[in-house]
Amino acid sequence: MPTADELISAASIRQLARVLGATAAPSTRWSTVRASAEALGPLGLSQRTRAVCDALVQDLPGTYPAAADVFRAALADPRFSGWMIWPVTEAVAALAVDSARPADFEDGLALLAALTPRLTSEFALRTFLNADMERTLRTVGTWTASADPSVRRLASEGTRPRLPWAKQVPELRHRPSVTVPILDALHTDADEVVRRSVANHLNDISRLDPALAVSTARDWSERAAAATTPAVVKHAMRTLVKQADAAALDLLGFAPPSEDLTVTGPSLRSTKVTQDDALVFGVDLTNEGPRPVRLAVDYVIHYRKANGTTAPRVFKLTTRTLAAGERLALERRHSFRPITTRRHYPGEHALEIQVNGRRSGRAAFVVDL
Repeated sequence: MPTADELISAASIRQLARVLGATAAPSTRWSTVRASAEALGPLGLSQRTRAVCDALVQDLPGTYPAAADVFRAALADPRFSGWMIWPVTEAVAALAVDSARPADFEDGLALLAALTPRLTSEFALRTFLNADMERTLRTVGTWTASADPSVRRLASEGTRPRLPWAKQVPELRHRPSVTVPILDALHTDADEVVRRSVANHLNDISRLDPALAVSTARDWSERAAAATTPAVVKHAMRTLVKQADAAALDLLGFAPPSEDLTVTGPSLRSTKVTQDDALVFGVDLTNEGPRPVRLAVDYVIHYRKANGTTAPRVFKLTTRTLAAGERLALERRHSFRPITTRRHYPGEHALEIQVNGRRSGRAAFVVDL
């Protein structure tokens, strides 16, 4: 993943000041924006965005309409693109929401839609949603018919209940059903990036209201309106499959394993794992029945925590259909290299195999750091 200084970099913000200087009134010198570029060094990504946004608000003309004119004029310059756009969209949102003129709210949303092809406006949309969700969703709903796939994606991505890197919108978590009409309109979109956003959005909903997510996906499946729908549904149900949700598994055709399915393993190459090493394991599955079986095969690592207890995390292994009498041998390496998102603790861990939601074959191993 790129670092903060590779995204909102000093060079990109100096470029932003040059672009705005070439399009705005001569009285605006963008000195605060230029100064913010030199102060980004120790800041993280969200802090950089906020610092440049604040600098823009300070340098811009005092009212939202005047600021909007500056940014719309800058859109004529092809250099006005990339990560410099993120703090611009945040400035648009802050000024439009705080404006005393009611029309500026809708105009601010329109400006986000105009900016999003240069860099997604999804993060700034959260400011509008927190200010007035119903009003924002009325406008966002019209974006689903846009000719621009970037705007259609913004409708789905910007309203996700659990959008990564973004500020929270508590009302979306409390009422996840309010965005389902947006997903209904976009789940068969011609653009794969839009469909992927829809699937990620419904996956977010599945963490808040599993029954709503499954019923929505089932409705799409029963319509059978597009050849792409099964892939969207599968991606949207991925968390519920890992959680062994019976309704999601049934929707995807994963029946509870019968006695005709034999799961042998996991077998560990070694019961000891050192830092920077990997756990290597195998599992055999045999369909001894007379009919094919559709399988969602996952594995569960029971990670040891600092207090000595363990916590499970499910990982995808494969999805297969086994013919009658067919045997499948799988092998996987699971890395224990240090990563920023998870700290490993020494001691006993465990591994299980999960097939169509059912776990079996617990095997213990020791992590030696």
